[in-house]
Amino acid sequence: MNILLVSANTLKAPYPVYPIGLDHVAASIHARHRVRIEDLNVLEDIGGLADSIREFEPDLIGISLRNIDNTDTTDPVGFIGGYRTVMEAVRQVSGAPVVLGGSGFTLFPRRVLAELGADFGIVGEGERLNGLIDALEAERNPSGLPGIILPDTEEIPFPAPWAGECKPRPADQGTHLSWYLKHSAMLNLQTKRGCPFRCIYCTYPLIEGRNLRLVAPGDAAATALALEAAGARYLYITDSSFNADIGHSLEVARAFKKAGLTIPWGAFFTPLTLPDGYFETLAEAGLKHVEFGTDSLSDAVLRSYGKPFTVEQVVAAHEAALAAGRHVAHYFLLGGPGETLQTLDETLAHTDKLRKTVLFLFCGMRIYPHTALFHQCAKKGHLAPETDLLEPVFYHGGTIDDRVIRRRVVEKAAGRVNWVIGAGGEATAATLDRMYEKGFSGPLWEYLIR
Repeated sequence: MNILLVSANTLKAPYPVYPIGLDHVAASIHARHRVRIEDLNVLEDIGGLADSIREFEPDLIGISLRNIDNTDTTDPVGFIGGYRTVMEAVRQVSGAPVVLGGSGFTLFPRRVLAELGADFGIVGEGERLNGLIDALEAERNPSGLPGIILPDTEEIPFPAPWAGECKPRPADQGTHLSWYLKHSAMLNLQTKRGCPFRCIYCTYPLIEGRNLRLVAPGDAAATALALEAAGARYLYITDSSFNADIGHSLEVARAFKKAGLTIPWGAFFTPLTLPDGYFETLAEAGLKHVEFGTDSLSDAVLRSYGKPFTVEQVVAAHEAALAAGRHVAHYFLLGGPGETLQTLDETLAHTDKLRKTVLFLFCGMRIYPHTALFHQCAKKGHLAPETDLLEPVFYHGGTIDDRVIRRRVVEKAAGRVNWVIGAGGEATAATLDRMYEKGFSGPLWEYLIR
């Protein structure tokens, strides 16, 4: 079979993100099939996708939906309209069955399948595509296969995490690899799947499960070296939290160093209590950027959010990263359950404890189906049963309005270039693109540090 995999994500703010998921899916497909990846960031317009379909003549088309919206209450943008345009273009030039997948699809499987009129969907990890391919080849009904849904599927449970091996990326990654090398030289890799934490808003456990599945450190290092050889000048680790398993993260770093990785890398961290010398070990292996999922600097709000750390631990982890000479940023998610004017002011006041850093502040908490936040809102009557969550919907059950939050944050941020409200918008994306054209690589937010 000819199998075409399409990355439909065109969000470039603050920078374009390499579609690592499709690489893993492509690598998992049986070798007897021909597989091609097309990326709408590379094609730039729908016409290019139509031309590729005509030339390749796929027997099955998979479309990956990474995001449903930009999760930014200051400038909310939904992407379903764009995906609908992609689907319409595909149907105009091909009669091949279409299967939807990706993290965005997994959160709204029945709704998105109906909205876009696709033939099949994959809930959870995309490597399950092989089961669907085998069924279609044998002309068997794929209904009932784990993670596979059809338009008439009644029950859509989240399947158990995929139990197969996470294979390396395919040797032939096509034109999309060179495009990302040109636009940021930043590629990514995954060293573990799953998330053991219980943050009330988070979708990672729904998509990947709660149990950590660890990539062997040597395999992670081999992948990193291959990406460096391919031209990457920076790596970003896409784990939900790199230090969710502290011991494993140290072993991965040591494997990077032993293998001779020379390019810098960054990752997302949880500000837990860490062993002495933790960041020094990672720094010796090339760690450059530390991004903390801090969310709040009020202990009451952190408890309400289900966070496994305190303000004291945040400050200690921050200082440990600085002591190792790393660039540090914190991400805040203001306005969720438990947020009041008092806790907001507490957070804003405590930011003064975080020296030499960049703060990314999101003023509102997006509600996604099946999360603890969703169930909490439904139980308390903050969310009407008929609410359509496909378009961005933010939490509004507290005593403080998002507009008040934004006003207080803007006042505090005045004159501080290291305070970024939301993702920074198109202006930030344009600035980064110009820097990439001049040869810079990586996320580049360290240039805002004050």
